Amino acid sequence: MRRLGAVVASLALAATVLGLGGAPRAAAAPDRDTQVEVPAGVTAGVAVFDRTTGTFTERHNETMRFRSASVVKLLIALDYLRTHDPRTLSAADRTRLDSMLRSSDDAAASHYWTLGGRTAIIDRTVAQLGLTDTGNPPAGYEDTWGYVAVSAADTVKIYRHILDTASAPVRDYIMGNLRQSTRCGTDGFDQHFGIAGSFERPWAVKQGWSGFGDSGGCTPKPSTTAAATASPSSKQPSKQSPAPRSAAAVDLTKEALHTTGTVGAGDRTIVAVFTLHPDGTPYGTAYTAVNRLTRTLDVPGADRPAGTWFGTWSSGVNVRPRPTTVDSAPLTTLPAGAEVLVSCQKLGQEVTVPPYTNAWWAYLPQYGGYVTNIYLSSPGNQLPGVPVCSS
Repeated sequence: MRRLGAVVASLALAATVLGLGGAPRAAAAPDRDTQVEVPAGVTAGVAVFDRTTGTFTERHNETMRFRSASVVKLLIALDYLRTHDPRTLSAADRTRLDSMLRSSDDAAASHYWTLGGRTAIIDRTVAQLGLTDTGNPPAGYEDTWGYVAVSAADTVKIYRHILDTASAPVRDYIMGNLRQSTRCGTDGFDQHFGIAGSFERPWAVKQGWSGFGDSGGCTPKPSTTAAATASPSSKQPSKQSPAPRSAAAVDLTKEALHTTGTVGAGDRTIVAVFTLHPDGTPYGTAYTAVNRLTRTLDVPGADRPAGTWFGTWSSGVNVRPRPTTVDSAPLTTLPAGAEVLVSCQKLGQEVTVPPYTNAWWAYLPQYGGYVTNIYLSSPGNQLPGVPVCSS
């Protein structure tokens, strides 16, 4: 497999052409800390497991424990479905669970966290799945499910349980929802980074983020579909929430951004990437760093999208279905400063953002829409090396 070049430390102005996927490695790989390309300043735990060969293709700090943020919703769902058949769920349960798994609904997670006995959920699932790095929140924070500790290695075990051990109805229900992951979470964060931002479908993802305030990119924020309301103590903590320096050496304060799930036909490869970022890192910067790290990984069965990566500037940059602002309501907005993949460009409405005027628009295949070239970090009105769209 042709690997990408070294990750550039600066998160602005750079453009990187993606490499191509290739054949899986045939033998189990040892830890290769020097080959997982972690952006400067980022702390990462990574595990990539090829289910076809039964081997790890990437391992880096795989047993390091991170606060789970929303990744713990996998365990919350598994615990509830241990005693509830997905085929006979009530309408209210199906609404909550669908929203929790697809759109990372915090209110739904808090509902099932309380219903399942809070930390008892983790006690049961750790025993059932044989997890070794997963643990409950620190004393005094039992309501805060986002403080559950987990590692990349344990996350691989969780997905292997869902895919290979859980009943077919449970497997199909959970994975079916993860395959329908919505771009915007119910809290207004763009959650299609990492796996979803680096590979073509088929993929299934459960992401996690914590500590970024309200700057998640998606506007307007979608309203929750869950019928429960989370109390402040039950939701993921903001940067202003009191957080102890955990005795279990799990960082509870730095910005956290995690991407987990499966990639390829038949859920061939399980990918788990957990990251912490320097205090004060904007969401778009962390989003870009996780995408860059994920793109360097050896992921058998992955289909990598064609195009060129460009940095963006400004906040609230709209992605539109056509290269115009007229009768072309925004599909979504970009996380401020996020790097984006461009497949082609075309002439459209002339846009002026003083001191710039430009009629060229870039097509972003992963968003299914266009942004004016004004907001892409590149000299000139046209993007270098990017073809003109054929239609």
